[in-house]
Amino acid sequence: MAHSFRPYDPDQSHMFPACPKDWLSPGHLAYCIRDVVAQLSLAPIYAGYSADGRGAPALSPMMMVSLLLYAWCSGVFSSRKIARLCIDDLGARYLAGGYTPDHRTINEFMLRHGEALKGLFLQSLRLCQGAGMVSLGNVSLDGSKLAANASKHKAMSYGRMVEDEARLQAEVDEMLRRMKETDAAEDAALGKENPGSLFEEEISRRQERLAKLREAKAALEAEVRAAAEAKKAEREAKEAARAAEGKGKLGGRKPADPDTVLPKEKAQRNFTDPDSRIMKGGNGEWVQGYNGQAAVDSDNQVIVACDLDNMAADAPYLPEMIDQVIENTGAVPDTLTADPGYFSNANVEQLEGQGIEALIPPDRQRHGTPAEPAEPLPEEELAGMTVANRMRHRVSTAAGRAAYAKRKCTVEPTFGQIKGCPGSPGFRGFLRRGLEKCRQEWSWMCAAHNIGKYIRFQRARGCYAVS
Repeated sequence: MAHSFRPYDPDQSHMFPACPKDWLSPGHLAYCIRDVVAQLSLAPIYAGYSADGRGAPALSPMMMVSLLLYAWCSGVFSSRKIARLCIDDLGARYLAGGYTPDHRTINEFMLRHGEALKGLFLQSLRLCQGAGMVSLGNVSLDGSKLAANASKHKAMSYGRMVEDEARLQAEVDEMLRRMKETDAAEDAALGKENPGSLFEEEISRRQERLAKLREAKAALEAEVRAAAEAKKAEREAKEAARAAEGKGKLGGRKPADPDTVLPKEKAQRNFTDPDSRIMKGGNGEWVQGYNGQAAVDSDNQVIVACDLDNMAADAPYLPEMIDQVIENTGAVPDTLTADPGYFSNANVEQLEGQGIEALIPPDRQRHGTPAEPAEPLPEEELAGMTVANRMRHRVSTAAGRAAYAKRKCTVEPTFGQIKGCPGSPGFRGFLRRGLEKCRQEWSWMCAAHNIGKYIRFQRARGCYAVS
């Protein structure tokens, strides 16, 4: 007797339940995102729409924000892939309410409300604080190099620009000369109405390249000139203050004249994304990108401050990041841990002046050479040490080692979770170009990370179920 099977027809009608809430399992990410968005203030986004009722109705900002957060928390960032989710993914279809916005609509929404969406980061932090996920007992600061939407092979150094400018100009001059000779010969042989040679296209292509090169060269020169003017103004202000106090002039080398200063030959500028810079990543490879900063609370890996810039060094970011932590949370952290890239006398002194215990070793620790923990010294003896020696001693004690070790399970995993493992969904680089747009995008990623932590925290407490 043949085995019987249940009827199977993929093309049958009404395959889904009539109620959308029956599509997904209880506690699905889509339901969690719906509840989170209901707690957010979307007033800055609504303010961007006209209130006179004219024009075609727009898609609901609540729906669009829900869809974006769902996609970002799922490791989907491309506007085309997000649009595809509204068709292929049940969670996205539920949040979209049956609408299927195309990638242009999604991209225009992000472009139009970029700054308002950037504010989601602070709201995500408020949610985590309200849930008791942030204590500020130990905050870890670190940076990660993130790839720009540009190739490092599209960058050129200032020295190469000078050489190529002269070469291209010589080629254009030579082609113009040859074009005049060829035109005269072709006019005599073929007549003035015959199109003849195509020198104009070749010249136009080289002139366009020359114009872009000169624009990049001028931008590099303007940056150096602005930096020189700032240094000159700073020195003049200090000399004026010393003169008012009856002191002599400042010693040392005078700042360069802004009118004569030139960029270094190795100073580079990218033609695709001029704001990005070539930086050395943590794996030793060179990256055309930006430096993403994050300050993370050790309790639940919640990001309490974030920033992005095109400066490769980490130490200059510390003062602003600490001020942002205090402003965002309304409290001062007890301890700040950071790797040696953030060490400087000024940084440590600022933290100590704000009542924050700094754990920033001035030297990179070598693997495989652990030493016995040092005995704590009296405060009077520590006060007589240099800042560097004080930091070396502080991170060498048993308590200092234990506190500093939290950095490896706080901020470093946070970057790993945002970027994802190789071959898995994750934020590997920016999709937009320009510092301000990439800064918005980095804030979105940090907000999605916090919201993901918030959802998991609430799930563990049994707070999320379909309603």
